[in-house]
Amino acid sequence: MTRFSDSPARNLVYGVAFMAAVVVCATLAFIAEGWSLGDAFYFVIITVFTVGYEEVHPLVTPELRAITLATIMLGCTGMIFLTGALVQFITFGQIQQLLGNRRMKTQIGKMSGHVIVCGYGRIGHMLAGELTAGGAQFLILDREEAKLAEAAERGYITLSGDATDEQVLEEAGVRRARALACVVPNDAVNVFITLSARNLNKDIEIIARGEAASTKSKLLRAGANAVVEPTHIGAERIAQLILFPQSAKLTDSDRMQALGTGLRTLGLELEVMPVGPGSAFAGQTVAQIERGAQGTLFVVAIHRRDGDTINRPGPELVVQAEDGVAIITRAGRAAPLIG
Repeated sequence: MTRFSDSPARNLVYGVAFMAAVVVCATLAFIAEGWSLGDAFYFVIITVFTVGYEEVHPLVTPELRAITLATIMLGCTGMIFLTGALVQFITFGQIQQLLGNRRMKTQIGKMSGHVIVCGYGRIGHMLAGELTAGGAQFLILDREEAKLAEAAERGYITLSGDATDEQVLEEAGVRRARALACVVPNDAVNVFITLSARNLNKDIEIIARGEAASTKSKLLRAGANAVVEPTHIGAERIAQLILFPQSAKLTDSDRMQALGTGLRTLGLELEVMPVGPGSAFAGQTVAQIERGAQGTLFVVAIHRRDGDTINRPGPELVVQAEDGVAIITRAGRAAPLIG
């Protein structure tokens, strides 16, 4: 961010202050020579602005001529400086924005295998933080300048435009991107973005947000690889906290959240699955559960219903009903442990 001391605003303030001092001092000098306040101020203004009207009073004395010469030299010089500062102040923001846009477009042009986040609302904001923590290269695409300014302040690469426009998606490098996240809070817009992105890149991974229950099938037909329903996820989380409060605590610790972030960079997920009373996994050993999953998951911790946590459980440890089992699995392949 440009400091005030290095900005056009500084020159503008200094120019205004200098001209104010010249006008005040010259006016007072003419008043001291016997002129009225109105005549003195009027004469000083037409002099510094080089209008060139005739003198209000004859300049017959050496003192009046000296004051006039000083007013002309200092006033005209000050006005030139002030005019330049004003033009600089007006155009600086536009030039800075232009250069910033060019720099952003240059950065985007060099990106490959990146993630495009369409929408920088509440979920987009959280998603950007997670992608940053995971070391992923991404850009924010939104049409609201205020949101883009906030994202730019956080150091994110941004692009202004409508994500439903294929030309804008082209500028975002959709053909070179590895994934696109549609997290706009509008289901119809997310469907249209998905259609446009899939049309431009058949291989891109598209994760879309859906609010209404009927939207999921539309997004999948439009080309989304996966659909995330924030309301559904929130309801599941609340139910887990109510039904299995001890199990839910495992994912709330800073240590487990940090571990989960690191695993996501490897295409893995850390999940805590509650074992319901009627689950087929209740009464099985850790080894039996892992064998039954055919290598798609590994049990890394068990939270007993009485509050005890067992880290790195042995293969012969028996999982009981209402336990919380922390597993590492490939994304989207969590075993159905809830009975």
